[in-house]
Parts: sequence; structure tokens; C-alpha cells
Amino acid sequence: MGKRLSKIATRTGDDGTTGLGDGSRTVKDALRVQAMGDVDELNSHLGLLLCEDMPDDLRAELLTIQHDLFDLGGELCIPGYSLVKESHVARLDALLEKYNAKLPALEEFILPGGSRAAAQAHVCRTVCRRAERSIVALGRSEATNQAPGQYVNRLSDLFFVLARTLNRFGGGSDVLWEKGRSGS
Repeated sequence: MGKRLSKIATRTGDDGTTGLGDGSRTVKDALRVQAMGDVDELNSHLGLLLCEDMPDDLRAELLTIQHDLFDLGGELCIPGYSLVKESHVARLDALLEKYNAKLPALEEFILPGGSRAAAQAHVCRTVCRRAERSIVALGRSEATNQAPGQYVNRLSDLFFVLARTLNRFGGGSDVLWEKGRSGS
């Protein structure tokens, strides 16, 4: 894995470039750097979600996901390197099945909201979708592994399901979209 940072303010990025984990440098607005940043932002939002009240098993699962996202960022930061595997995607599939089984069927669109924890899970979902778009864009311009895109695709679905779960944990329910409510 790449170098560990011992000094944060290096000033090496003052010219608009940033270092990758393999020692190479690239421009700060490169697709790879965008994807890395989106995954980093997602991990930060997940850290905020972990500040909320939730079941202990869910907290442990989200902490594992936070480590996965750090690995994903590491994979993105080293061209040609692979850290996220099909087993990571399979774990998310199992979590989706576990949490979906406890929820009533969804018959209406829902709005992001309800409890603060659920609203934060929706923020994680939308940032995850952006990270997915960035990873897809990167994959169109250079060779990437399939698992990272699959992982964030499943993860955004999981955040949706977890938002519904967290609303119920908080004693509430989904916030349903009401057609025509906008008054227009």
C-alpha cells in the first residue's frame, strides 16, 4: 500500500497537482481524484451517521463499511491496485436482504427525512450515488476493477433501506411523498 503521511502541509499541491499512492502525480481535477474525493466525502458523512443512536449490530456493520470505504479510496488512489473484492459486494447483498426482510413493502415514494439518523442515511445515499457516477466516469477513461462500482451501487441501495430501518428504530415511519402537495 502507498506511503503513510507523516507531514500534512507539504505544499506539493500548490501547483494544482496531487500525489497518488503509487508515487505518481496527477491534476487535482482528474477523474481519479474526483472519485477519491467523493468516496472520502461519503466516508465522512457515514462518520456523522455513526454519531446517531442506532442498534449495536447496525453500528458494527456501518463501521465495517467505513473501513471498506477507506479501502476503496486506497484502491482508487493506486492505479491498477485491487482492494475491494466480490466478497465485499456479497456482504452488502446479505445486509440488504437482512434489513429489507424487516420492512413493510414500499408502495409509495418516500422523502428523505423522518428521524435525524434516517435523514443522514439519505445524505449518505445521495453522496454514494455521486461516488458511483465518479467511479463509472473513471472506468470509461481508464481500466478499473468492477467490484468498486458494484460495491457503491449496492451501498447506495443499502443506505436507502437503512434510512427506512432507522426511522422505525426511532419510533417513526417513512415520510411519504404526496402527489400534488407542492401546490402547482
